[in-house]
Amino acid sequence: MDDITKREPIKITAEDINPRYNWGRHLTVLGTMGVDFEERVDYRRLHRYRLGRAQAALEASDLGAVLLFDDNNIRYVTSTKIGEWARDKLSRFALLPRGGDPILWDFGSAAVHHRLYSPWLKPENCRAGLVGLRGTVDPAFGLMKHHAEEMASILKDLGLARMPLGVDIIEPPMLFELEKAGLKVKDCQQVMLEAREVKSADEIALLNRAAAVVDGAYDLINEKLRPGVRENDIVGMVNDFLYRHGSDDVEAINAISGERCNPHPHNFTDRMVRPGDQVFFDILQSFMGYRTCYYRTFNVGRATPAQLDAYKQCREWLDKAIDLIKPGVTTDKVCSVWPKAPDFGFPDELAAFGLQFGHGLGLNLHERPIISRVVSMEHPTVIKEGMVFALETYCPAKDGYSAARIEEEVVVTDKGHTVISLFPAEQLPISAKY
Repeated sequence: MDDITKREPIKITAEDINPRYNWGRHLTVLGTMGVDFEERVDYRRLHRYRLGRAQAALEASDLGAVLLFDDNNIRYVTSTKIGEWARDKLSRFALLPRGGDPILWDFGSAAVHHRLYSPWLKPENCRAGLVGLRGTVDPAFGLMKHHAEEMASILKDLGLARMPLGVDIIEPPMLFELEKAGLKVKDCQQVMLEAREVKSADEIALLNRAAAVVDGAYDLINEKLRPGVRENDIVGMVNDFLYRHGSDDVEAINAISGERCNPHPHNFTDRMVRPGDQVFFDILQSFMGYRTCYYRTFNVGRATPAQLDAYKQCREWLDKAIDLIKPGVTTDKVCSVWPKAPDFGFPDELAAFGLQFGHGLGLNLHERPIISRVVSMEHPTVIKEGMVFALETYCPAKDGYSAARIEEEVVVTDKGHTVISLFPAEQLPISAKY
């Protein structure tokens, strides 16, 4: 086996940063096993693409480097992951300097593991680090000061110390220590979102596979949803299904039934499902880090005219938005076909935020673009080829308590779009028919 100290990072080419997807082919949803007889997801190509996009966005900014604490951004530039428990701890961080290789500080022995199993990273750039675990290690102990001075030294050696350092999320004491070390700190969230907004063929394949897992989960829900089952029973069954089919994180499953449908609470309880209930679900999970947001509505046994009307209207609002999706369309045009907040029972757009809604999907649940009357009418953005996002609509029923909620995930192609959330939703599904 080669000496790990001789490993060189993968070189980034222009083709790595700007590959073109062959839209003439059906979107792939192949298995995850490595095989010799067909091309599947190329994870090293995926790494080159993501790192190249981040480097290009950095070059286009006024920043000398980005310091990343967001686990999604760290995965994007380093292709490393140590478990969902790290997501909210701010326990690992990465520095990407302009024109340079990423340097990763990870939790204890994870750094040693990366040296052995992540040959796309320079071994000397896989380091152990700790800044404080959200304040549980008191800043007075000096860990933050140590790493801030380390950052300043690295940037000075690279000739970047006079340029601003971009940071995505950070503990305030660490920010103060960076400033004490002589660094000018700026926000880099927009730089990283710029990098991540257009997906490569490999990212699209992973997002499509993630959606396919949810297709299967909804078939299970359709089979198991019947009087006597509780919302949390369905959540437990779906968690089991998702993890058995390759999910690496079930972020949340919203299960909303009966009178809980209106207003939408965005959670689940132990409420028991009854005949005639309208029930909707949202499945938020990831496959190889790539996330889903995918609503479906069902009725149990039967549906009233009010429930059928709500579903029909919800579907109509959604279809009108989907029909507009193509490169060059601006987000204000998309949300203009959705109802204003007072038209479906809310006092203003902030109160209705997230009900008629669009948001990018990737390593995070919310990426570019954001499509909402709250922001898009006054600050529209342009939809681009290679974007992947979810569009979701909500319609309360005239009975005062039921409601319909539907969501589709779309990929923006060269001339239009394709939908990757495929569990049937053109008509209201009726489960447990008798």
